[in-house]
Order: sequence, then C-alpha cells, then structure tokens
Amino acid sequence: AGTVWSREVRFMGAGVIGVAAIWTLIKLAGPLIGGLTSALAANRRRASGEVLDRTEQDIPINIVAGLSIACLIGIGFILAFFAQSNPTLAGSTALLVAGGLVYVVLIGFAVAAICGYMAGLIGSSNSPVSGVGILAIVIASVLMLGVLAVAGLPADPSVIAFALIVTSVVFAVAVIANDNLQDLKTGQLVGATPWRQQTALIVGVIAGAIVIPVILNLLNQAFGFEGGPKGIADEPLAAPQATLISALARGVIGGDLRWDLIGLGAVIGVVIIILDAVLNKATGGKAKLPPLAVGIGFYLPAAVTTMLVIGAVCGWIYDKAIKTTRFADVGRRMGVLLASGLIVGESLFLVMTAGVIVGTRNDAPFAMLPEGSTFPAMAAGIAVFLVLTVALYSWVRSRSAKV
Repeated sequence: AGTVWSREVRFMGAGVIGVAAIWTLIKLAGPLIGGLTSALAANRRRASGEVLDRTEQDIPINIVAGLSIACLIGIGFILAFFAQSNPTLAGSTALLVAGGLVYVVLIGFAVAAICGYMAGLIGSSNSPVSGVGILAIVIASVLMLGVLAVAGLPADPSVIAFALIVTSVVFAVAVIANDNLQDLKTGQLVGATPWRQQTALIVGVIAGAIVIPVILNLLNQAFGFEGGPKGIADEPLAAPQATLISALARGVIGGDLRWDLIGLGAVIGVVIIILDAVLNKATGGKAKLPPLAVGIGFYLPAAVTTMLVIGAVCGWIYDKAIKTTRFADVGRRMGVLLASGLIVGESLFLVMTAGVIVGTRNDAPFAMLPEGSTFPAMAAGIAVFLVLTVALYSWVRSRSAKV
C-alpha cells in the first residue's frame, strides 16, 4: 500500500490540487483586481496630499519598493552562489540568476496575492499554499528544461536543486503572505494602524529567518527527514509536501514524470469541483466538498491523515454532546483553544526532544520501556491517548458550563 501511494496515488493528488488551485485563481481574479485597484487609488490620494484615515495608512510604496529590491539582491546572491559552486551550472550563472529573479517576481507576486487574499478572507488554514506550490514547481521545472536547451546543460541533479531553491523562495513568499494577511485582517477588525503592524511583521520575518534554519538543522540532526540522510533517531520526520515537490521536479526535468496519473488527478479534481458546487447549492452552503482538501488527502500519507480523521470524529462527538446545552458555543471555542495549545505544545516538545537527542546522542532519551517492547509501547500509547482525550473533553465541558 505504501508503495502504491508513493508511486501513484500522491501524483494523482498533485493533479487534484493543481486543478483546485487553478479554479481558486479563476474565482479570485475579480476580487484581486479590485483589491489592487483600491490600493493604487489610496496611494494616489496619499501622493496628492490627502490625509488618509489612520486605519488606511500603509508603509509608503517607495519604502516597500526599496525593501523589495534589497530582497531581490539577496535572492540573486544566493542563486549566484549556488550556481557558481556547481561546475555544471557555473557557466550559465547569469542566465540562471536573471531567469530565477524574473520567475520569483512574477510568480511570487501572483502567489502572494492569491494566498494572502484567501488568508484574509477565510483564514490561513484554508489558503491554497500546497496547490500554488505544486503549480510553482512544475512551472519552474518546465522553465529549467528551456534553460537546459538554451545553455546545453545536462539534466543533472544540480539543475533539479536549482529549481527547488527558486521554488522555495516562492514558497517563502506564499507562507509569509499567508501569515501576514491574516494578521492584518485581524488588525483591521480591531482598528489597528496598518503601517505599525507591517513594521512589526517585517521584524517577525527577520526573526524567523534567523531562528528557523537553526531549528530545522537541529531536527535534521536528531531525526532526519524522509528521503534524506538519516539522523540519530531511527524514525525520520515525514515531509510529504517537500517529498512530492522534489519528486515532481525530478520527474519533469528527468523526463519520467507520470503525466497520466497527474492527468487522472486533474479529471478527478474537475469532478470534485462540480460535486462541491452541486452540494453547496443543494444544501444552501451547509455541505461542501473542498477540492483542495480532497487533493491534500490524496498526497498525505496515512500516518498523517489517520489522526486527523480520529480527531475530527472526536470533535464531532463532542459537538453533538454539547449541542443542546446553553454553553454550546463557549464549549466549541474552548475546545478549539485547547486543541491549538496541544498543537503548539507538541511542536515545542519535539524541538526540545531534538535538542536532548543531539546533546546526549541518545535516540530515545525519554524511553520508559526497554528496547524491543513494540507492542507494549503501542498499547500504552493508545491507552494514554484515550484517557487524555476523555479527561480533556470532560474538563473543557465542565469549565464551559461555568462560564
């Protein structure tokens, strides 16, 4: 089953997500144009001397342009450094850097607009980052084929790596737009000053750029990532999105991508879009079949999706249990807050565990059972999970009743 998923099913998922992302682009064309028109009109009013409301004051466009140019210079330096350090790419550095920067500007602008708009409209968790990422790597890989033909380069792994580096920049643009636009939307709801928020968000991006590489390197040393070098621990961390994007780049540039499977996924995506529209109309918006969610379900491994399904079922049972109580709304909100805390706590504990593993060179520093006790460990884990689930839901219910 794992082999079938790895070689076939996840590529069908890429087709589903690609079609869903294109459909999202089509639906957002009008609102995006309207938003850009509004932003340009506000800038013209500022230039004419009109004093804008405090809640409409953004960072001046000349400062934004200067920061953008500085970022492009940094990106160009990274691309040039990578190309120069590789014998295969060194002779085509200028072409690769110029093409890479143009790609980042054009695709990055589109991706930022799409993901940012969706994040501001319905939240970052529903933004099509995966979909636009898949489209971005396919486009980048196809463009690299053109570079190979012009420069006479072989289909070397370094070419694939360059395409992935360029796409990683576009991904960074997407997730930053995703996060920032949700923050700005929240600020708008409470009457915040946009330019102050934007300044704080720039500081946050810089802080993240400093901290995130350190954490990723720590996790790589402790666990490793699926498909990469092994870490100290035996089980590598799953990276389904990165693995799929890497496989797509290798397939396009190497010429062995299963386009038939992606095409089949695209057909499935079209069918799902139609079913979603029919369900939405028939039920008055109460029942939906989000195409992006279905596509993500295709390419995520069962080890990831199983717990999502279990969590959804547990949440549904809890919602049904408190539906008729006077504290139903409060209970649901407190349940979401508790779940959010568990997600953050699990992430922090994983980073702490990675630090202990790297520091002690022990792959299981918190093991409570002897090595080889697979079945007892699994049984104990399931028992603890069940007890904690019941206890936490009971605690949330009792606290909600007191509000």
